[in-house]
Amino acid sequence: MTIEARAEEGLLALLESRRSAGGGLIGEPGPNEGQLRRLLTIAARAPDHGVLEPWRFIVIEGDARAQASEKLAECYLAENAAMEPGKLQKFAAIMARVFTSSPVVVIVVSRTDGTAKIPVFEQELSAGAVCMNLLTAAHAMGFAANWVTGFAASSPRARKVLGAAEDEKIAGVIFIGTAKEKPADRKRPDVDAITTRWRNL
Repeated sequence: MTIEARAEEGLLALLESRRSAGGGLIGEPGPNEGQLRRLLTIAARAPDHGVLEPWRFIVIEGDARAQASEKLAECYLAENAAMEPGKLQKFAAIMARVFTSSPVVVIVVSRTDGTAKIPVFEQELSAGAVCMNLLTAAHAMGFAANWVTGFAASSPRARKVLGAAEDEKIAGVIFIGTAKEKPADRKRPDVDAITTRWRNL
C-alpha cells in the first residue's frame, strides 16, 4: 500500500470512528488557544453559497462558563415556573453542570441574510455544516465533542444571554474537551435501507 493510500485509509477510518460524547463524559483538558483557533478555522471551511459567511462563533471558556451557566439556569427557572419544583431544579442543575464540566463551549450562531439571493434555508444548512466540521476537526485533534441545541437555542431569553442578536439563531452549542471514558457507539443507519437510485420511469 502506498503512503497516499495509507493516509487515505487513515482519514476514512477517522471519519468512521467519530462519535458524540455526552455532556457528562467531557472534561479537562480542552484545546489550548492555538488548537481552538485551528478548530474554528477548519469549522469555517464549510460550503457557503454566495460567500455570505452566515454564521459566527461565540466561545465560552474559563470562569465565563460558570457565569453563563448561572444565567441560563436563571432563564430556565423563570420560563418554567409552572414545572414541579423538584424537577425544575434538577433540569436547571443539569444545564449548569454540563456547561461547567466542558473546558470549551462554542456557540455556532446562524445569521441569515433575507435580502441575499441565496435562500435562507441554504444559509442555515451552511451553519449546520460548520457545526459538523467543528465536531470532525475536534475528533481528528483527539478531543471529544458534543453538538446540542435544546433550551439554549429555543429560548429567546437564553439566546440573548449567550450573546445572540434578536435576528440570529443558535445552530449549535458545541462542547469540546477530553473524554472521561470512551463513548459507546450506537446503532448506525443501514445505508442500503436509506439509499435509492433514481431511474427515469
